[in-house]
Amino acid sequence: MPAKDIYHQTVRNALEKDGWKITNDPLTIRIGKKDMYIDLGAEKLIAAEKGESKIAVEIKSFVSRSEMNDLENAIGQFIVYHDALAIREPERILFLAVTHKIYLDIFEEPLGKLLLKNQRVKLLVFEPKKEEVIKWIK
Repeated sequence: MPAKDIYHQTVRNALEKDGWKITNDPLTIRIGKKDMYIDLGAEKLIAAEKGESKIAVEIKSFVSRSEMNDLENAIGQFIVYHDALAIREPERILFLAVTHKIYLDIFEEPLGKLLLKNQRVKLLVFEPKKEEVIKWIK
């Protein structure tokens, strides 16, 4: 099983503050002989819809020397997990969790805006010090 991201507990706390129940830590998905470990699985009762909303969250800290390398790896991993979830747990929506700073540095720039516009990734933006979800971008 892979090591947890430095913001793992922070995002978990932020989700719980936001009313989510953590159901999997990690969420294991198997395709053929390959196991994948998505950082968190969570669900929330949606009263207005009289049902549940289920998500999976992959957390990325972007701490290497190359922001572009981190972005390329994160997007690649997101695509693999997204496609695996579509087969194994299609009711779950996958989000990439990034700090507010990374959101501003990457996803408010032209390349990041392009990725969001083309729906390559869905984001959960969080504030690490407050352990709070700032925004969801679908």
